Amino acid sequence: MARIYPLFSSSKGNSSFIGNENAGILIDCGVSFRRLAAALELNCIPIEAVQGVFITHEHSDHVSGLKMLTKNTGIPVYGQKRTLKQLCDSDKISPCSPIIEMPAAVVCAGMEISCFNTPHDTVQSCGYRIHTADDKLCAVCTDLGHVTKEVDRALTGCKLVLLESNYDEDMLRTGSYPFYLKERILSPNGHLSNDDCAVQAARLIAAGTTHLLLGHLSPENNRPHIADSVVENALKGFTRNKDYLLGVAPMETKGEAVIF
Repeated sequence: MARIYPLFSSSKGNSSFIGNENAGILIDCGVSFRRLAAALELNCIPIEAVQGVFITHEHSDHVSGLKMLTKNTGIPVYGQKRTLKQLCDSDKISPCSPIIEMPAAVVCAGMEISCFNTPHDTVQSCGYRIHTADDKLCAVCTDLGHVTKEVDRALTGCKLVLLESNYDEDMLRTGSYPFYLKERILSPNGHLSNDDCAVQAARLIAAGTTHLLLGHLSPENNRPHIADSVVENALKGFTRNKDYLLGVAPMETKGEAVIF
């Protein structure tokens, strides 16, 4: 049975495990190795079950624990060419680990994983679409300023989507962030707002997605109940817990998985 474990999800650190206690993959490693190992253990997943880590981009909230993870495990690191070069140049990957360049689909932990480009202010950025061993499709898509046609194509048809819902626009505009940072977040290469997430969520549910996880919420510019309410309001033509399941990925796991 396919499972996703959103271990960490916020502007302070991101990592998700997809698989089971025997084998799976990580999407990003944005917390320390100690915290990551503890989060996996809380979910009854041994570190040995992690057979690969797939990096979306090189920002610290997605790679801060990567050096120690690779040093301690030697697991393969997957990513796009420019992202991997940036990580190697900045000494974020231990020589113990093989480095495997996307974009071609790869097989890892019995799953087929492919990447798709996301518009973000970094050297290169992507999301991942995963075809599980039991023939389910899911996707992890955060850190994008807007939904492109490529993103929409990659997410459409997935049973479960972890989609960014980073900020409430009013909270961001009236908050304490400096002007340049607000402009960066609001830009087409920044982050996805609750409202923009809701528009895409409605498209996905109409196309057959049944499980939505809202992720990468900003602790400063968002609240879980606000993001949830905005998306639910956009899905008024559908019945929650019948046509779809909606949840918010926790900032830090409490030991719960989503089965899809």
